[in-house]
Amino acid sequence: MNYDYRAVLSPCIGVCTLGDDGLCEGCLRTTAEIARWSQMNDDERLRLMESVLPAREHARAGFDTLLRERAALRSVLHPLTSMPDQIGWNHEELVDLLPPGPPVEAAVLAGLVPREHGTQVLLTRRTDGLRHHGGQVSFPGGRIEPSDHGAIAAAIRESHEEIALASSQITPLGFLDPFTTISGFRVMPVVAVIDPSYVATPNPDEVADVFEVPLDFLMAPENLRRVEVDYRGRRRAVLEYDWPGQRIWGATAAILFNLRERLAGIA
Repeated sequence: MNYDYRAVLSPCIGVCTLGDDGLCEGCLRTTAEIARWSQMNDDERLRLMESVLPAREHARAGFDTLLRERAALRSVLHPLTSMPDQIGWNHEELVDLLPPGPPVEAAVLAGLVPREHGTQVLLTRRTDGLRHHGGQVSFPGGRIEPSDHGAIAAAIRESHEEIALASSQITPLGFLDPFTTISGFRVMPVVAVIDPSYVATPNPDEVADVFEVPLDFLMAPENLRRVEVDYRGRRRAVLEYDWPGQRIWGATAAILFNLRERLAGIA
């Protein structure tokens, strides 16, 4: 019997979908284990959390262990069980430019693909006719809908809708810091490992192109620059990468900058 008090939090991360193996895609529990959670004592919960679920994760995922940066990322990201609730890290510099009212909650999937030649970052280019950020390079994602069980579920749902990425091909690792967009969104970046065998099928209403960029390129300080732009009569600096055939700038470049700062131990 474990007499030391330990608060055992639920492993639920809001992705409440059953896989073909009968396990929840998010927490890897069976439906019986989910139903019994409130009746379990602390010893039962600890055994499930510390022995059973890690064993299932190791046996099931596979592809996420191929990511060479996996351990480093888990040590610097906000954990899946503790999503950050602060305003965007860049909010103050935009405060006089934002639309009125509270920010719209959104989530994006910062997907990392383990390849033999190095880790790649999965990016899309939005179709020109979209209302927000049309034609721009972005991560898959969008607003968090009332039916979503949080940011992770929203990022996974949007990734499926935009490029047909299955939830079974995504292993979330943690969160970056929230980011505020000039259009009034508070974006929660979900960093995840993507199964390298995925085949993207772009939704032509939302996505014009899907491509990968080496993580090493995006993490190298010399490849990121600040450019001055005019917005509503005010000069402001935005971040930008040059990648052959694509301009990676704005919110996407800023989220990648935040990832670089966290890996460097600065953020």
